Order: sequence, then C-alpha cells, then structure tokens
Amino acid sequence: MPVRERDTTVETTAGDLHAIIAVPDGPARAGLVLVDGSGPATRHEWGGVPDFLAGLGVVTLRHDKPGCGGSPGDWRDQSFADRAAESLAAVATLRAETGVERVGLIGYSQGGWIALLAATSQPRAVDFVITVSGPAVGLAEQERVRTERLLRSQGHPPAVVDEAMRWVDERAARLAVGDPPADVLAAQATYAGRVWYKTVSADPYDTVEILGFITRALSFDPAALIPHLRCPILALYGAADELVPVERSVAVLAERLPGLHRGRNAVAVLPGADHMLFVAKGEHSPAFRPMLGTFLDLVTLS
Repeated sequence: MPVRERDTTVETTAGDLHAIIAVPDGPARAGLVLVDGSGPATRHEWGGVPDFLAGLGVVTLRHDKPGCGGSPGDWRDQSFADRAAESLAAVATLRAETGVERVGLIGYSQGGWIALLAATSQPRAVDFVITVSGPAVGLAEQERVRTERLLRSQGHPPAVVDEAMRWVDERAARLAVGDPPADVLAAQATYAGRVWYKTVSADPYDTVEILGFITRALSFDPAALIPHLRCPILALYGAADELVPVERSVAVLAERLPGLHRGRNAVAVLPGADHMLFVAKGEHSPAFRPMLGTFLDLVTLS
C-alpha cells in the first residue's frame, strides 16, 4: 500500500525529537508508535517496517532517540521511565496529528520493555501493545543468557565460560549496588588477557556513559508489571533468537498476564525466526503478517 510521510516533532523533556508520521493511502484502522530497542537510533532506521504496517492499515510514528538524527539530548542519560514518557508523548502526538482513534505501541527488543512500562504507567493512553522479542525478564537475566550463549557459540570450553560468567555476574552485582561505572570498567580491564575478554567487555559494556544507562535499568522488572497491564498484548518471539530467553519469557507471560483480555491477548513463538523475526535476510516469518493482522482485527473491531 502506498504511504504518505510527513515530518513532525515529539515534545519531550530532552527537547523536541525529530519524527516521521507515515499514513497509508487508504482508511487507517489504528496507529502505532514504533519503539526502538537498545543503543542509538534515528527515525530513518526502521527500513520497511512503516510500509509493512501501512499495508495492514496502520498509521505509524517513529522518532529519534535523544542525541540521534539531529535531535537534542543524549539517550545515554535516560532511564527506562524517561523512555516510557517519551513513547507516551509520541502516542499523544500521533493522536493529535492524525485523529486515529485506536493507538498502540510496538516495541522491538528493549523497546518491548519500554512499551510495557508506558502502557502500565498510563493505562488510558495506550489501547494495545505489540512486542517483538521483548524479554519478560529483567536486564541482568536477559544479558546473562545472551552473553553465555555467545561465549558457547564461540567454542570456549566450559571452564572458560564459567570464568567469564563469574565476571558478568560480579559486574551486574557491582552496578546494582551503586559502584561507580568507572570503577567497574577499571576492574573489568584487569581481565584484558583472558580469551573471553573482548566478548564480555564489548559494547554496551565499554563506556562509563552506557554503563550508567545500564545501572539505571537494572532494577526494572517486567514480570512485576505484566499483571497490571490493562490493554491487550501481542508478544512475538523467534524460536531461533539467541539474544532472549524465549522459553522463560513465554512462561512468565503465561503465568502473569491478567485475564482481562483473554481471547485477545496472544503469545507466540515463530519457528525458524531470529531476534527480528526474520527467517532469511530481510524476510519476515510468514506467520508475522497474518498474526499482526488478526490481532489488529481483535483490538480495533471490538
């Protein structure tokens, strides 16, 4: 479906963030704010997602993170609460500028956490949530799983993996109790000769600024928020995702999702799909589009 795009801004405490609204050339049944995952991101980095969603009759808004794409601020100074407030401001902008009645959030990876936090902090502002590979566990657990899997995939023997993971656990514990990130980096540097060092100390664990962001995020517990969700959610995972504890996330959601929207909530694991739900380069799982379409039917026609 053809898409008409226009520039706008989202007003936040960091300043006015550059944004783009994409409108399908036809009736729009819903709106979605696109919520980025971890790291820097601009409004120009969503590839074909806005067109893909326009094909489902969805208006979208995507925006820079602070300090990216010419927008003011610095995303590394944010907390998850800041990011959630930013997403809610984007929802308000999308509503005001398009008049779409039903507006939700679609969060990718870390963006899934942010979408959940936004929806539970202002339940009346968000009509539905879609998460793509959004862990249902906290940052420390998710990162532990990701790092251990990466080390094992590199062929390190169990003793090496165990040594590396002892530092990973110590690092998380030290940040959680408030050790200065500079001190944690200095301690990390003492392991520079280990064969696992480059893997464990790589981005996002290589600067004071990003360790500060991680420190602020460590106390976030999505499992505690899930029972308080008051809108429908579609949570999608890839069976081949090596970055997220998929089985654990599904179990947490199954146990904690409230029955308020039973029949509309959905949690699914897509066979062969990776962290971005691709089954091949640039090719989404064939189940992705129909599942989104069915979910949108349920949340917009009732």
